[in-house]
Amino acid sequence: MKSFFSSEDVKSVNMQDGKIASCASCGLYKYVLSPRMQPFGKFKKGILNLGEAPGEHEDKKGRQWQGKAGQRLQKAYRKLGIDLFEDCLNFNAVNCRPVDGKGNNRSPTNNEILCCRQRVLKVIEEYKPKVIVLFGQAALESVIGWRWTKQLGNISKWRGFTIPDQHFKAWLCPTFHPSYVERQQDSPELETIWMKDLKRAIKKIDEPKWPTKPDEEKSVHFIDIEDLENINFGDTIAIDYETTGLKPYLKGHKIVCASVASGEYSVSVFMVPEDSNRWEPLRKLLASKKIGKIAHNMKFEEMWSRGYLKQPVSNWVWDSMLAAHVIDNRSDITGLKFQTYIHFGEVGYDDQVSKYLQSHDPKNSNAFNKVESLIKTESGRNLLMKYCALDSLFTFRLAQLQMKILGKEKEQ
Repeated sequence: MKSFFSSEDVKSVNMQDGKIASCASCGLYKYVLSPRMQPFGKFKKGILNLGEAPGEHEDKKGRQWQGKAGQRLQKAYRKLGIDLFEDCLNFNAVNCRPVDGKGNNRSPTNNEILCCRQRVLKVIEEYKPKVIVLFGQAALESVIGWRWTKQLGNISKWRGFTIPDQHFKAWLCPTFHPSYVERQQDSPELETIWMKDLKRAIKKIDEPKWPTKPDEEKSVHFIDIEDLENINFGDTIAIDYETTGLKPYLKGHKIVCASVASGEYSVSVFMVPEDSNRWEPLRKLLASKKIGKIAHNMKFEEMWSRGYLKQPVSNWVWDSMLAAHVIDNRSDITGLKFQTYIHFGEVGYDDQVSKYLQSHDPKNSNAFNKVESLIKTESGRNLLMKYCALDSLFTFRLAQLQMKILGKEKEQ
């Protein structure tokens, strides 16, 4: 059976400060009644519940969800027609009981989560669950934290989403840990939110169609700027620029490459030449009143179109970042990379270029980034163009989804 992970993946999962994280380096197993607790449940409906860690009751009985938190989860699932131990497999982010100096339950440390992560991933690989419910911060950190290279944030940021993770081919459904819900009994609205999260997760068991992943080889077309005049883009496009900084007004700043997505699986990308005499095909496209324009944070593309290309954009029809805020106004979730992951399950397509997009002086909004050092080689240019292409491709796909959610398809 082919593994989810290459040897390099395994190293990144298990390494900390140059050392391999393992049961030996963790040491919790030495002091518990049920060391390295095994997954439990008959798994009839393909649901994997990933909790935090065993507590006192779990450690004594050698299986998950035996205390008050487990009773609350059993009751909640029963309302949804799910049997916790018949229909599900149950496991934890850390599989030995963590205790404090007084012998009481405590939350696992980041190092303990790291040391146990490979066991979690092996369970996912072996059982291939349809739905993975991530209960609480430790479970979130275990499964998503090592792949999400940006600020992970807390469970409140992630709860309620059903993520079609393309890596695991499973729906990842983060929500609050039942022990947290149990402690907040004077907050009935929290119970309501939690039950809605669980209901969304359970619905995914019978999801008829797995979200399609774009075939990058077929979807991304590398062109010259002059080729824009020979392409029929249809009535709506998504555009994206990669630039040397945030603002176009300081001397020397420029648009390095641009992409135009005309469908959910079709995007053209090109380097923007410094010779302004060659910009006319792009200017004409931006000026077209017949073609609707989409962008993620369109003020950026508008500012650069005006400031650098000297061409305002005509017929803006959608800003997918603003729409993301309208749909869900939680903070720190409207960025394109986050929206791409929660809706399409794609994570890390910017990992190879992200360091080049950072400026030498983060406190200076006029500072230059490091993109020009990337494009000195052909491979670097191709890397940047591919990233730019995926930005507009996912922007287009996200906008189409948002229009359906908000009932705006007929207006386009």
